[in-house]
Amino acid sequence: MNVRRLSPPATRCSYNPAMIEITFLGAAETVTGSKYLLTAVDSRLLIDCGLFQGLKELRERNWHKLPVAPSSIEGVVLTHAHIDHIGYLPRLVRDGFQAPVWCTDATADLAELMLLDAAKNQEEESEYANRKGYSKHKPALPLFDERDAAAAIKLLRRVERGKWFSPREPFHMCYHDAGHLLGSSSIEVEVRSGGAARPLRIVFSGDVGRQNAPLYHDPAPPPACDYLICESTYGGREHAEEHVLDQLAEVVQSSIARGGVMLVAAFAVGRAQQLIYLMRILAEQKRIPPIPVYLDSPMAIKATRIYLEHARDHDLSDSNVVDLDNFLSSPQVKLTTSAQESKAINAVGGPAVIISASGMMTGGRILHHLRQRLPHPRNTIVLGGYMAPGTRGRMLADGVKRMRMHGGEVPVRAAIERMSALSGHADHSELMDWLSQLPAPKQTFMTHGEIPNALALAEALRRDRGWNVTVPRMGETFALEAAPS
Repeated sequence: MNVRRLSPPATRCSYNPAMIEITFLGAAETVTGSKYLLTAVDSRLLIDCGLFQGLKELRERNWHKLPVAPSSIEGVVLTHAHIDHIGYLPRLVRDGFQAPVWCTDATADLAELMLLDAAKNQEEESEYANRKGYSKHKPALPLFDERDAAAAIKLLRRVERGKWFSPREPFHMCYHDAGHLLGSSSIEVEVRSGGAARPLRIVFSGDVGRQNAPLYHDPAPPPACDYLICESTYGGREHAEEHVLDQLAEVVQSSIARGGVMLVAAFAVGRAQQLIYLMRILAEQKRIPPIPVYLDSPMAIKATRIYLEHARDHDLSDSNVVDLDNFLSSPQVKLTTSAQESKAINAVGGPAVIISASGMMTGGRILHHLRQRLPHPRNTIVLGGYMAPGTRGRMLADGVKRMRMHGGEVPVRAAIERMSALSGHADHSELMDWLSQLPAPKQTFMTHGEIPNALALAEALRRDRGWNVTVPRMGETFALEAAPS
């Protein structure tokens, strides 16, 4: 073991300025809430600043005060724009944070959209709780509001991938494509202190995408490092070997044979854009008929327009006919922005595809579509990607027969299809392959995974590679050994 466990920061008044430390404030023994606190010399940075999602006990952590004063954090560096990596920023600002937030250009554009939407959802949920009187807090308040989100957006600073920057001495950082989402990156960190023979090197994997995934470039291999913080969302689990186009074509054809509508739960940023691209390819290849595809998510529509502005971030090699200029121009793709247009889809009998958010079915327009479509066996509900415990998506994946929605019970009679090939996360074998050329770090920290998944990947690296691997607990602090003088 090349690290020393320290007491959690909540029990310490300050950090040792002569020591390099990492504290796991989120995504430890769970997937969501990514927050990693780095301290060195007299500097304190946060890598990612995400919301906890899923189970109530996790969501309640969003209301806990951080064990360090937000005003003492001198910068945040983001890996990508998903809410479990950026969604706590407005609260951090509300509580006193005022320093720059560093990210790639595409991440900055998506973060503005995501944070304003998250703030709107927070305000609407608190207003609804007050109106219905079900909150134990009187009155129920949002975790943050649109003013907090706007203030956080003003702090965003754009950085180009592949170029070194220093958010705060002695930290120097470089982004590398993670292949997970538009703008997503791993972070290479060098802690350059005057007394060391060479910098201490740390790599944060971020969320690692899949090899040969549609729309995104393959994740860049990780650079050599002393310490690795690695995600493990699908540790111990494998995606289907079937190519995503083959799997999607089969699911669409089965849905058409049932005679109903195929409803896809999609993250508004990332999954929705992939699905439009894949449906366009299948139609162009005449592997599915030209059925209507409804994109029923105003945020997904806005995000898709951001995708059009970042052509360098895309890999369109799966198609010879689809390009960014006609990404949304197909007559089969119907964009529904207003609530009235969304409600009108209820009259659609099929065959048709509805792509709606949220991806884990925790809120958004998809709830209305679920209420409409779940009771009928002719319909198909498609689950694509990771579904956190406590979400409706996980309940459907686990085979629930009835689901409580909008104050009532809805029977689950529709066909439930899981499309693991749609996942934006590398599976166990893909993560092992991604790490295959990396010389053994002094220590690897396994994060961003439920406990069985993190332990499975940790054990594989210990057994097959002889690596030192730790699965940190929430709030745990480790001292990192600097390179020898």
